[in-house]
Amino acid sequence: MTTTKISIAVLMTALLPVKAGAQAPAVEEITVWGTQDGGSSAERVGPTSVLNPQDLTSINVATTEDVVKYEPSLVIRRRFIGDSNGTLGIRSANMFQTSRSMVFADGVPLHYLLQSRWSGAPRWTMVSASEIARVDVIYGPFSAEYSGNAMGGVVNIETAIPQERQVHVDGSFFSQSFNDYGFDDDVSGYKGFASYGDKFGDLSVYLSYNHLENDSQPQSFYYAGNSAADTTATSVTGGILGADSQDVERLYFGDTGVINTTTDNLKFKTGYEFGRFSTLLNVAYEDRHSDTGRANSYLTTARGESFWGGTIEQDGQYYSVPSNRLNVSSADRRSLSLGLRLLGELTEQTTLEANVSQFDILEDVTRSSATNPMHPDYNLTGQVADYDDTGWQTADVKLSVNDFVVPGLDFITGARYEAYELNYDVYASDNYLASSKDAYTSRSGGRTDIAAVFAQFNWQLSEQWDVSFGGRYEDWRSDGGYYSNDDAATPEFDLEKVPGNDIARFSPKFSLGYSPAPQWQLRYSIGQAYRFAIVEELFSQYEAYNSVSEANPELKPEDGLHQNLMLQRELDNGYLRVNIYQDDIDDSIESQATTLPGGTSIRTFIPIDSVRTRGVEFIANAYNLWLENLDVRFNLAYTDAEIRRNAADPSIEGNQVPRMPKWRGNLLATYHLSDKWDVGGSVQYASNSYGRLDNTDTADNVYGAQDGYTRLGLKSSYQFSKHFKAGVGIDNLTNEIAYVAHPWPGRTLYVNFSYDW
Repeated sequence: MTTTKISIAVLMTALLPVKAGAQAPAVEEITVWGTQDGGSSAERVGPTSVLNPQDLTSINVATTEDVVKYEPSLVIRRRFIGDSNGTLGIRSANMFQTSRSMVFADGVPLHYLLQSRWSGAPRWTMVSASEIARVDVIYGPFSAEYSGNAMGGVVNIETAIPQERQVHVDGSFFSQSFNDYGFDDDVSGYKGFASYGDKFGDLSVYLSYNHLENDSQPQSFYYAGNSAADTTATSVTGGILGADSQDVERLYFGDTGVINTTTDNLKFKTGYEFGRFSTLLNVAYEDRHSDTGRANSYLTTARGESFWGGTIEQDGQYYSVPSNRLNVSSADRRSLSLGLRLLGELTEQTTLEANVSQFDILEDVTRSSATNPMHPDYNLTGQVADYDDTGWQTADVKLSVNDFVVPGLDFITGARYEAYELNYDVYASDNYLASSKDAYTSRSGGRTDIAAVFAQFNWQLSEQWDVSFGGRYEDWRSDGGYYSNDDAATPEFDLEKVPGNDIARFSPKFSLGYSPAPQWQLRYSIGQAYRFAIVEELFSQYEAYNSVSEANPELKPEDGLHQNLMLQRELDNGYLRVNIYQDDIDDSIESQATTLPGGTSIRTFIPIDSVRTRGVEFIANAYNLWLENLDVRFNLAYTDAEIRRNAADPSIEGNQVPRMPKWRGNLLATYHLSDKWDVGGSVQYASNSYGRLDNTDTADNVYGAQDGYTRLGLKSSYQFSKHFKAGVGIDNLTNEIAYVAHPWPGRTLYVNFSYDW
């Protein structure tokens, strides 16, 4: 993506004035870069969960997504520490419907509205867990401030900076055990973080560096296809008989082996305060490398050699082992994020906030061999996949007025513009190690943009009653779409151009609150939301090893009607809350696939006519609960997500939506033994679910399943001095092996320290 006026504006206005932020609780000499109060009305119209630093005490935090993984009705699909595919699902948005949830850090979008499923994970690494001061999780699209991409919810992260010179260093070591199929080993890694912050008059500066390196458990386990008797078949031993997710017996012949990932992040922030205004310039750079180069073959020939592909015979049965299944690959990704926030008070009643951001993928290349280097037919031929001219820009402005016209009436209005571009090329390569791009095998890409305006009124009618109403108008466009349609008779690689599209929608919002007593609150919220298709859903068409994707450029927006009834009881030291919600979504865009013999999958995005999700959440968050110094965060959620209507395939009507467990629960408990010593425990629970729309994947604890789990965790930390703190922890204490298609981590040990001066 070429440099635009947005990035120029960011650099030219880096020293514009910014308002001093609110102080984060329990953190000395720290200022939050933005304000939640007065800048957002979302918490007034729907349920919101707030996390402050003291709420993270008993969480083993290795990367940023760990911070929110115990929140109600929320799941992070992070398969290992350092996983780039840490997708987010909230409420009726499952973990692969990534464009239904949003993540912001200091007003800069981290959500990845270019791709979905495993490729649509937020760019969590653009903010470090060590700089977080506050997190708000906002459930549902009940505020006009957010687009239909908030159907599930929004994660708002605010970071902090010291108000005096401060140097911080922390580090972690982690190691996990994993034993399943033909793999039995320990894998480990480490993280190191260092930051410097200072304030010179009205100018604040912050610089940090984060390095993470880790080895993962194998992520894929491969089974062979059945084959007819063949006199040329190689006789082998070592294949493991076991069920697949549909309870069909298979012969598993190998796995991807250990995956090594290395991620380096550089972050620079500077803010300037002037009168009632302030600015924050935010620059983040990511350099990521992943190496999947140690595939394992379980098969051994009569000569004692490992077998890497071809027709085999084991125990009188014949199978076909695709030669490319145990190939090797490596990937490099470099990204740059720029953001600028302007915040200030125009008058005592009026606040102005403006944000601009730009995200550029500087490099994103994956190199794959055609066969394993140990295969007799191995050479340097392979495949290279490349994202080029890919990224996004956003700009928004928001005006908030308190006591607008009459006392108790607040008015919020604003506008937002977003532009996204994705270009994906796949090449046949004569030398994959050198990233040689010798001939196209597929190409696809395109652009989308959306312009929106919104307005919302929040009216405190009396001490007992309040009402909110408003709406959001959005104009969405797609253009420049193309995908492969090559004619072998022509010398060039032929592309199919896709006509653009233009769709406009209006989304009304309403909320009514009643407080019969100061400690009680009852609130009903309802909102319409439209989630427009992203570039991958519209134009993605490619042929890669073991995977084919077909484009669908005529997709309509998802149409959601969302309702929430909240009852809350304030406590002296926290609150109890019950939410009952229902989300009805028409034209729900779903990635649907079929698998051909040999394991190749053909996938496209097709709308499901109607999906209804009903849920109940119970939440209890309290400090000094029962015992002095005992802090507890507990939540339990029941969800029923049903496919109600689907004319294209009526057989799936009445089925459960994939990757939506009926039950989820989390418990975080911290006991402060002294002002220096904390001990805590955690529980994460989920019932099993389905991975397929036909709900035929009923097998448990096998590769490809969507397993339930109960994961127990422990953590203890001790403040040895004013400067030095250290701790130890364990996740998945019982070493439960469970799958979310790919395996969740096994028992993981953490050792960490921090030093401040």
